[in-house]
Amino acid sequence: MEKDVVILAIETSCDETSAAIVVNGREVLSNIISSQIDIHKKFGGVVPEVASRKHIEAINAVVEEAIDQSGKKLNEIDAVAVTYGPGLVGALLVGLQYAKGLAYSLQKPLIGVNHIEGHISANYIEHKDLKPPFVCLVVSGGHTFIVHVKDHSTYEVIGETRDDAAGEAYDKVARSIGLGYPGGPKIDKLALEGNEEAIKFPRANFHDDSLDFSFSGLKSSVLNYLNKANMTGETINNADVAASFQKAVVDVLTDNVITTCKRYNVDKIAIAGGVASNSALRKTLIKEGEKLNIKVLFPSPILCTDNAAMIGSAAFFQFIKEDFADMDLNAKPNLKLGQK
Repeated sequence: MEKDVVILAIETSCDETSAAIVVNGREVLSNIISSQIDIHKKFGGVVPEVASRKHIEAINAVVEEAIDQSGKKLNEIDAVAVTYGPGLVGALLVGLQYAKGLAYSLQKPLIGVNHIEGHISANYIEHKDLKPPFVCLVVSGGHTFIVHVKDHSTYEVIGETRDDAAGEAYDKVARSIGLGYPGGPKIDKLALEGNEEAIKFPRANFHDDSLDFSFSGLKSSVLNYLNKANMTGETINNADVAASFQKAVVDVLTDNVITTCKRYNVDKIAIAGGVASNSALRKTLIKEGEKLNIKVLFPSPILCTDNAAMIGSAAFFQFIKEDFADMDLNAKPNLKLGQK
């Protein structure tokens, strides 16, 4: 493609209001994120109605800042991209309606992007030479998938959680030991002070050759351990609980994604989603990957969070295929990877 493709992207699937300007799917000129973490912290998790209202308040300023910081003018934009699922329906609708209005006023194509595809595409920004095929482990508060990325926009889901996502389990365990929200970074930090072998928490393994995950049993095991200790007056070492819980999660994630690489003869793993920032997961995957000559790639922490730059990257590959959306595009809170 001779001309650069400049995409204005918007992301409002949960509790971050974000807008970005991305060129050719790899170069980020701006990536503005307005986080609501401090607002939802007092509730112990994201409150959908509050999230939607805060998106409405923030989105115009966030988009304007993204444009200003990029050095581009609105008439230089080639398309407007927006997350339309999965996510919280009210939050998604704020970004979607704003993007529709902007695309219509500029007479530019509208591109609807799958949020999970955005997380995968964050690796194209971080690793400029990355091309499919590769295996991607998507791990966040709402999603846990192993995906065989066969080509841009062509995916096969190899494994997924049958109950709680890994990040969701982190949040619940963190709350149970008094760490608060968000749980992932807090447990990761506390685990550094603990003994990961102190408590033998269970790992879910399925007997049907499946590479799916289950974290509800692990979460329940942690809660049962804490309840029993409280009832018997046993001293609880929160650092040991955090470290032992984290090891159980990381062991299963690592085992399943490495097994996927072996089965599909793939020598590259890309990690995506909020839990991709986890220090134990990064350390363990790199160690196990080196044993098998499997390259393990991670985005920068800012690209692991929900952000619009990753949406702009995914949208580029849809743009070159002219995979545009109509103005009747609606939010799909339960959108699956590969679906429209």
